[in-house]
Amino acid sequence: MKKTLLFILPVVLCFAVGGVSAAAMAGSLKTWYPFLVKPALTPPGMAFPIAWSIIYLLAGLSAGLVLTSHRTSRRTAMTLWFAQLLLNMMWSFLFFAFRLPWAAFADIVLLAAALVLYMIFAWRHSRAASLLFIPYLCWTLFATYLNAYIAVCN
Repeated sequence: MKKTLLFILPVVLCFAVGGVSAAAMAGSLKTWYPFLVKPALTPPGMAFPIAWSIIYLLAGLSAGLVLTSHRTSRRTAMTLWFAQLLLNMMWSFLFFAFRLPWAAFADIVLLAAALVLYMIFAWRHSRAASLLFIPYLCWTLFATYLNAYIAVCN
Protein backbone atom coordinates (compact mmCIF):
# COMPACT_ATOMS: atom_id res chain seq x y z
CA MET A 1 0.00 0.00 0.00
CA LYS A 2 2.81 2.43 0.87
CA LYS A 3 4.47 1.84 -2.50
CA THR A 4 1.19 2.54 -4.29
CA LEU A 5 0.83 5.84 -2.42
CA LEU A 6 4.32 6.84 -3.55
CA PHE A 7 2.97 6.76 -7.09
CA ILE A 8 -0.51 8.13 -6.46
CA LEU A 9 0.50 11.17 -4.39
CA PRO A 10 2.90 12.69 -6.96
CA VAL A 11 0.33 12.18 -9.73
CA VAL A 12 -2.36 13.86 -7.63
CA LEU A 13 0.04 16.70 -6.80
CA CYS A 14 0.81 17.22 -10.50
CA PHE A 15 -2.88 17.40 -11.38
CA ALA A 16 -3.49 19.77 -8.44
CA VAL A 17 -0.78 22.06 -9.80
CA GLY A 18 -2.43 21.75 -13.21
CA GLY A 19 -5.73 22.82 -11.68
CA VAL A 20 -4.17 25.85 -10.00
CA SER A 21 -2.45 26.74 -13.26
CA ALA A 22 -5.69 26.40 -15.20
CA ALA A 23 -7.42 28.71 -12.73
CA ALA A 24 -4.63 31.26 -13.15
CA MET A 25 -5.08 31.16 -16.92
CA ALA A 26 -8.85 31.25 -17.11
CA GLY A 27 -9.43 35.00 -17.41
CA SER A 28 -6.59 35.69 -19.82
CA LEU A 29 -7.62 32.86 -22.11
CA LYS A 30 -10.74 34.88 -22.90
CA THR A 31 -9.62 38.49 -22.65
CA TRP A 32 -5.91 38.62 -23.55
CA TYR A 33 -4.41 35.52 -25.15
CA PRO A 34 -6.75 35.33 -28.19
CA PHE A 35 -5.65 38.82 -29.25
CA LEU A 36 -1.89 38.16 -29.16
CA VAL A 37 0.19 37.70 -32.29
CA LYS A 38 1.10 34.00 -32.20
CA PRO A 39 3.30 31.85 -34.42
CA ALA A 40 1.78 29.76 -37.19
CA LEU A 41 2.81 26.60 -35.30
CA THR A 42 0.57 27.42 -32.33
CA PRO A 43 -1.50 24.30 -31.61
CA PRO A 44 -5.28 24.51 -31.25
CA GLY A 45 -6.47 25.26 -27.73
CA MET A 46 -7.75 21.73 -27.14
CA ALA A 47 -4.21 20.33 -27.56
CA PHE A 48 -2.99 21.97 -24.36
CA PRO A 49 -5.15 20.17 -21.77
CA ILE A 50 -4.57 16.86 -23.53
CA ALA A 51 -0.80 17.34 -23.61
CA TRP A 52 -0.63 18.54 -20.01
CA SER A 53 -2.77 15.66 -18.74
CA ILE A 54 -0.35 13.18 -20.28
CA ILE A 55 2.69 15.13 -19.06
CA TYR A 56 1.36 15.40 -15.49
CA LEU A 57 0.60 11.69 -15.38
CA LEU A 58 4.09 10.79 -16.65
CA ALA A 59 5.76 13.28 -14.28
CA GLY A 60 3.91 11.82 -11.30
CA LEU A 61 4.80 8.27 -12.30
CA SER A 62 8.41 9.33 -12.74
CA ALA A 63 8.50 10.69 -9.19
CA GLY A 64 6.98 7.44 -7.96
CA LEU A 65 9.76 5.46 -9.63
CA VAL A 66 12.40 7.63 -7.97
CA LEU A 67 10.68 7.44 -4.59
CA THR A 68 10.45 3.64 -4.73
CA SER A 69 13.99 3.07 -5.97
CA HIS A 70 16.34 1.21 -3.69
CA ARG A 71 18.99 3.92 -3.76
CA THR A 72 19.16 6.10 -0.70
CA SER A 73 20.15 9.34 -2.43
CA ARG A 74 16.76 10.40 -3.75
CA ARG A 75 16.83 13.86 -2.19
CA THR A 76 18.48 15.72 -5.09
CA ALA A 77 16.26 14.15 -7.73
CA MET A 78 13.12 14.88 -5.74
CA THR A 79 14.24 18.43 -4.95
CA LEU A 80 14.60 18.98 -8.69
CA TRP A 81 11.23 17.33 -9.27
CA PHE A 82 9.56 19.76 -6.87
CA ALA A 83 11.50 22.67 -8.39
CA GLN A 84 10.26 21.87 -11.89
CA LEU A 85 6.70 21.60 -10.60
CA LEU A 86 6.96 25.00 -8.93
CA LEU A 87 8.51 26.58 -12.05
CA ASN A 88 5.75 24.99 -14.13
CA MET A 89 3.06 26.59 -11.98
CA MET A 90 4.89 29.93 -11.83
CA TRP A 91 4.95 30.09 -15.62
CA SER A 92 1.14 30.07 -15.79
CA PHE A 93 0.95 32.95 -13.34
CA LEU A 94 3.69 34.97 -15.02
CA PHE A 95 2.40 34.48 -18.55
CA PHE A 96 -1.36 34.44 -18.11
CA ALA A 97 -2.31 35.95 -14.75
CA PHE A 98 0.30 38.73 -14.72
CA ARG A 99 0.65 38.94 -18.53
CA LEU A 100 4.45 39.15 -18.40
CA PRO A 101 5.70 37.14 -21.41
CA TRP A 102 9.37 38.07 -20.85
CA ALA A 103 9.29 37.03 -17.19
CA ALA A 104 7.50 33.85 -18.23
CA PHE A 105 10.22 33.26 -20.82
CA ALA A 106 12.91 33.47 -18.12
CA ASP A 107 10.88 31.05 -16.02
CA ILE A 108 10.42 28.53 -18.84
CA VAL A 109 14.15 28.55 -19.60
CA LEU A 110 14.77 27.71 -15.93
CA LEU A 111 12.04 25.06 -16.16
CA ALA A 112 13.75 23.41 -19.14
CA ALA A 113 17.06 23.39 -17.23
CA ALA A 114 15.35 21.89 -14.17
CA LEU A 115 13.81 19.18 -16.36
CA VAL A 116 17.18 18.22 -17.81
CA LEU A 117 18.80 18.18 -14.37
CA TYR A 118 15.97 16.08 -12.97
CA MET A 119 16.34 13.63 -15.84
CA ILE A 120 20.08 13.32 -15.14
CA PHE A 121 19.56 12.67 -11.44
CA ALA A 122 16.50 10.45 -11.95
CA TRP A 123 18.52 8.26 -14.34
CA ARG A 124 20.59 7.13 -11.35
CA HIS A 125 17.47 5.75 -9.70
CA SER A 126 15.43 4.58 -12.64
CA ARG A 127 16.05 4.93 -16.34
CA ALA A 128 12.30 4.78 -16.89
CA ALA A 129 11.82 7.71 -14.47
CA SER A 130 14.19 9.76 -16.58
CA LEU A 131 12.72 8.70 -19.91
CA LEU A 132 9.18 9.53 -18.77
CA PHE A 133 10.25 13.18 -18.81
CA ILE A 134 11.12 13.22 -22.53
CA PRO A 135 7.61 14.31 -23.63
CA TYR A 136 7.61 16.97 -20.91
CA LEU A 137 10.98 18.31 -22.04
CA CYS A 138 9.92 18.31 -25.72
CA TRP A 139 6.66 20.10 -24.95
CA THR A 140 8.48 22.63 -22.74
CA LEU A 141 11.01 23.37 -25.48
CA PHE A 142 8.16 23.89 -27.93
CA ALA A 143 6.38 26.11 -25.39
CA THR A 144 9.63 28.06 -25.00
CA TYR A 145 9.52 28.81 -28.72
CA LEU A 146 5.86 29.88 -28.49
CA ASN A 147 6.58 32.05 -25.45
CA ALA A 148 9.58 33.71 -27.09
CA TYR A 149 7.63 34.47 -30.26
CA ILE A 150 4.78 36.03 -28.27
CA ALA A 151 7.20 38.05 -26.14
CA VAL A 152 8.99 39.44 -29.21
CA CYS A 153 5.90 40.10 -31.34
CA ASN A 154 3.55 41.63 -28.76
